Amino acid sequence: MNETVTMKDKVIAALREFGLPRLIITGFLVLLLIMAPFVGADLPTQVSNIINRFSWNGILVLAMVPMVHSGCGLNFGLPLGIISGLLGATLSIELGFTGPFSFVMAVLIATPFALIFGNVYGWLLNKIKGGEMMIATYVGFSSVSLMCMMWLILPYHSPNMVWGLAGKGLRTTISLEGYYDQALASIGRITIGRISIPTGTLLFFALLAFGIWAFLHTKTGTAMTAVGSNPVFAKAAGINVDKIRTLSVVMSTWLAAVGILVYEQGFGFIQLYMAPFYMALPAVSAILIGGASVNKATIMNVIVGTILFQGIVTMTPTVMNNMIHMDMSEVIRIIASMGMILFALTRKTEAAR
Repeated sequence: MNETVTMKDKVIAALREFGLPRLIITGFLVLLLIMAPFVGADLPTQVSNIINRFSWNGILVLAMVPMVHSGCGLNFGLPLGIISGLLGATLSIELGFTGPFSFVMAVLIATPFALIFGNVYGWLLNKIKGGEMMIATYVGFSSVSLMCMMWLILPYHSPNMVWGLAGKGLRTTISLEGYYDQALASIGRITIGRISIPTGTLLFFALLAFGIWAFLHTKTGTAMTAVGSNPVFAKAAGINVDKIRTLSVVMSTWLAAVGILVYEQGFGFIQLYMAPFYMALPAVSAILIGGASVNKATIMNVIVGTILFQGIVTMTPTVMNNMIHMDMSEVIRIIASMGMILFALTRKTEAAR
């Protein structure tokens, strides 16, 4: 009897720790997966889509963790890191690198841009402590708008990227065929029936996630957590608060740069101009839905949140389209994603468990 009570208490405690909002979203996702075969949706294909979308977006969500830990809040300035990655991608093609090696070069070229942009971004956030998330939003939006002009002005000449007739200015969408399309996803890909698992991309995410987890358990990582928890105490303990905060911003910006490159290799295209404008919102929403707060986030929050967010966004349009027999996938996708974002932003003050 005592063992039964203990097990029951453990289950209740685990459910409470998981949180009611995440239980509701998980239940809804499971319901959609159960309904899929009955409404004529191809379940294996949808499961593959969820796994693929998780592998594409996981690192962009992971980029939130360092800034949350340092007390800089949720990184609404994620487009700044994404632009670093886009510069790395386009310059890699411009310089003539092809195949999977072009992905390696894109990461290497994007890194100095991420370091420079991250340091400037961190300096700015240190000047306006307490209003980081609001300023970060404007930094992200303004950087995307600035780059809309720069993509037309910068001296790119690769015929695979520039507009054909004008001979200058980059196209809105650039194909990665012959470059790093599926560069990670094709490594050790596992196929179970009709379910395809991009093993290489998932392992790359796992490697970066482990790196962040390991870093947060180092002396510097502990100092970063201390700065986020109590900056006054951290300063009294001899920690350079501004330096630690800047480091977290640089890390987040670099992860965003790598994250967009991973997204592109799975998606198969580079998208420029206004494409990065709202990319911070799904990443912010995913980590909040996963159980993070504005001052605490874990790797598990990243994993759970990304699966739930991408799962709902993938399954809802498919199931609804098959139920009503009308092609309203984009409308339903916008309603589902914006609804999830709205719900997540109401969770931002909820303490992570």
